[in-house]
Amino acid sequence: MEGRAMVLLALTLALIVCSNTSLADTEYYSKTRSYTLMKNKVTNLHFYYHDTLSGPNPSSVLVAKPKNTTKPKTAPFGSLYAIDDPLTVDPDPASKVIGSAQGLYVSSSQEDTTTLVTYVDFGFTAGEFNGSSISIVSRNLVENKEREVAVVGGRGKFRMAQGVALLRTYSLNPSTGDAIVEYNVTVVHY
Repeated sequence: MEGRAMVLLALTLALIVCSNTSLADTEYYSKTRSYTLMKNKVTNLHFYYHDTLSGPNPSSVLVAKPKNTTKPKTAPFGSLYAIDDPLTVDPDPASKVIGSAQGLYVSSSQEDTTTLVTYVDFGFTAGEFNGSSISIVSRNLVENKEREVAVVGGRGKFRMAQGVALLRTYSLNPSTGDAIVEYNVTVVHY
């Protein structure tokens, strides 16, 4: 048995030495290339976002709730929600679905107002922008009927996007938290 243990120890040490040696021989790779100036495009988008917390199939679910929240609100400070909300052409939930908003939002205000910080990818599944998305990472003062959030990126036809989305609450059910929000988005992209 002692001979097998020595062989196993020798093999283990050999593997450690080989793996450390191979890591030392690796190089950082980068390639610099000239920049070709591309022409900016400006696209205006208009759609409705349906955030449903109630019912048998909610599109927004609470995934973390704080223990010591003293102020009763729809979204107490520290509440974290995961979302997969439909995007439609009209405020009617039965209207044509053109994509979905997937991501997270967290209640980030200790005050009496509801303020969310959103991390959301708005992916489009129909029309000219099918397969493309815009990313919004911004503070959202949801109790204001109208507000502005930042577009910080995108993919597909919206690669390297930046811009702004103007939000207007179309409807809000205070007892359930269900909301329909109108989005008017201006996106600058290449």
